[in-house]
Amino acid sequence: MKAIRVHAFGNPDVLQVETVDDPVPATGQVLVRVHAIGINPVETYIRSGNYARLPDLPYTPGADAAGVVEAVGEGVSRVAVGDRVYTAGTVTGAYAELAVADQHTVHPLPDGATFQQGAALGVPYGTAFHALFHRARALPGETVLVHGATGGVGIAALQLARASGMTVIATGGTAEGRDMLRELGADHVLDHREEGHMDKAAQATDGHGIDVILEMLADANLGVDLPALAHEGRVVVIGNRGDVQINARNLMQRRSSILGAALAHITPAEYRNAHAAIVAGLRSGTLQPVVGHELALEEAAQAHERVMAPGARGKIVLLPRG
Repeated sequence: MKAIRVHAFGNPDVLQVETVDDPVPATGQVLVRVHAIGINPVETYIRSGNYARLPDLPYTPGADAAGVVEAVGEGVSRVAVGDRVYTAGTVTGAYAELAVADQHTVHPLPDGATFQQGAALGVPYGTAFHALFHRARALPGETVLVHGATGGVGIAALQLARASGMTVIATGGTAEGRDMLRELGADHVLDHREEGHMDKAAQATDGHGIDVILEMLADANLGVDLPALAHEGRVVVIGNRGDVQINARNLMQRRSSILGAALAHITPAEYRNAHAAIVAGLRSGTLQPVVGHELALEEAAQAHERVMAPGARGKIVLLPRG
């Protein structure tokens, strides 16, 4: 089979297509014929070597894929050969024509969802659910601000919040992205490049303040997030690229909280809870992942460049069969 292999950490050009042996599922594992692969920012950090936990070299990147079960190992009961599935974690890497995953990381993909949409679920929707409901403990009727809502995690958070009865304020950096957010049902859409946009966000709550803020770039925004919070409001940090300076009085005055969210530290119970909700949302139609770009497997380096560029509009996916 064809797979992307990384033999040395570095720039995107270290992502090379190679022909390797087909993987074989062991006990409790599932072999998936991959139809689409989701690209996530964390994979660029790992590829560059700038991540806390690095795989042994060489390796095949990726956790998120969607396809059809090709074979199962002994003891597998969750899925059967021929099932449409998505993965939220793999053993052998998702950037390939075939991938092995532990059965607990393989989930049913309802017929109404495309394989490309299935590849957009694992990290983005898992992160958004974890941040909103496990960390912030968001409730119906509350207001959530999603910074940078045009990317995979942002779109997931918008849809999950809307489905749960929250009011959504979403920000985007381009006119096209903001138009997409309105089409997706955001109650208020703002330009996060515009000076004073957080004042407008606070005004949208009629003086109550924002109950939950999902922060994709804490080093740039956290200082202006805190004054906009409601009493007992919560900021959940999903992304950060540098040092942060805040005025802690903003926390004291509002009895508010700053929380961290990372899928690497999700508990098994939280993982099961999140994906049960995601599958249910796919079946009901309340969750509809947006795919912004489709590239061939051989264009993995380009995908890594795009996923880190500003102006995202939906998920970037690779298609193993071009």
